[in-house]
Amino acid sequence: MKNIIIKFFGLFAVACTLASCDRNFEEINTDTSKLYNPTAGSLLAPVQYNMASAGYMRANDFTFDIMQEAIDFPNESVTNVSRYYISESTGTGYWNNSYKWLKQVRDMYNLATAQNNKNYQAISMVMNAWLYANLTDTFGDIPFSEASQLAEGISQPKFDKQKDIYVKLLDDLKTANSLFVTTTPLTDTDLFYNANKDVSGILKWKKFCNSLSLRLLTRILKKNGEINVYQRINEIVNDPTTYPIFTANTDSAMLGITGIEPLSAPIARYQDFTTGRAAGEFLINTLKNNSATDPRLARFFSTAKDLNNVSLGYKGAPVGYATGTTFNYQPSNVSATNLAIAPFNIFVMHYSELQFILAELAFKGIITGSAQTYYEKGVQSSLEQWGLTMPTGYLTGANVVYNNTLDRIMLQKYLALFFVDGQQWFEQRRTGYPVLPNNGGLLNNGKMPQRLLYPPLTKVLNAENYQTAVQAMGGDHINVINWWNQ
Repeated sequence: MKNIIIKFFGLFAVACTLASCDRNFEEINTDTSKLYNPTAGSLLAPVQYNMASAGYMRANDFTFDIMQEAIDFPNESVTNVSRYYISESTGTGYWNNSYKWLKQVRDMYNLATAQNNKNYQAISMVMNAWLYANLTDTFGDIPFSEASQLAEGISQPKFDKQKDIYVKLLDDLKTANSLFVTTTPLTDTDLFYNANKDVSGILKWKKFCNSLSLRLLTRILKKNGEINVYQRINEIVNDPTTYPIFTANTDSAMLGITGIEPLSAPIARYQDFTTGRAAGEFLINTLKNNSATDPRLARFFSTAKDLNNVSLGYKGAPVGYATGTTFNYQPSNVSATNLAIAPFNIFVMHYSELQFILAELAFKGIITGSAQTYYEKGVQSSLEQWGLTMPTGYLTGANVVYNNTLDRIMLQKYLALFFVDGQQWFEQRRTGYPVLPNNGGLLNNGKMPQRLLYPPLTKVLNAENYQTAVQAMGGDHINVINWWNQ
């Protein structure tokens, strides 16, 4: 992945060189592209770009397949993620990339503390919670309290239990909420909220902080009692003055990809997004069942063709189809124009997800309020976050109208979480929804993988701590259930 630090500051160095032809030899031979005296703020934008992009690629390379949104086609081999084939390398890139940038988040926090910058302290804690939550939800127990401390002499960090990680992250988010100074703008580039130019962006950071807390608390609902989950949820929901949360799509945490360096699209060649690929039948049929005029169909997909190149409308391929299956049509494909070619947004957490969280919490009686109202706001905003307008009568359609079931809430949440890193997979594991079909070719006895395997190098370079973690978890295989789902 491109090094955005070089992009942000390398161009500045070149410009200075061109503008200073009369500098002396020592000045000319000084590398101005390096950050000799970094500030906390100078470390934020590279983490935002690289980890939002990593989430985008995680959705593209993994979540699309395992959640039946798109598959390799026509060669969906038996060793594809779409068939629940998980190897040691499936999560290696994500693991390495996350820890690389978590080190920079740690540095940002340390600098912010030393420089007594409360906003950057808070932001680094929010970024840390976002990234570590995704890591532990993917792998289970992971290096945490001793991670990113090679300079302190820790080359083999212990693996922390998922429970301990969640407790710490939630406490950090509560602390971060209290640190934000909403009257003081940031000093450096902020790719999510532009808070260096518009002080209202600090309040949006605070809303992201508390909305992220609700995501994490909802994920561990089964652990209420072991942790005061319900109490923490109501503390946030019932006190919006102290704990503001997203109130509109404009509050959503996202990265705007402009296509202009350094904000280039994560996929350099857009044709790589569609080559050898087809859209998943389950996702397309779910949208069509919502409404034949669901505007996301045209936004997300091309139309299918028969063997005479006649349009068949939107028609996907059954994910995990039985080996030997033949097709008499060319399925729809994902749209590179709208999803891979700039400009577009990479979603980190959006308003519609929060509305579905609140709908579930109200449905289960954990918070007061109308589950139906939250649900309908979630459905509407899930279209509007793509710049689309909800069709007239959409909310009263037979497959969309609120029917007081968790199945209905989670199916629409699945659609809202399209292209948001691994969130669909985490939520399917937690709730069992949506119920995905077995089209005859799934491995692992058709059971959804519950985690990814630890990367090979971790097993070798941190063998003792790896073995301790594996024994505590009950093995290093894809059917080990995370703590929050037990």
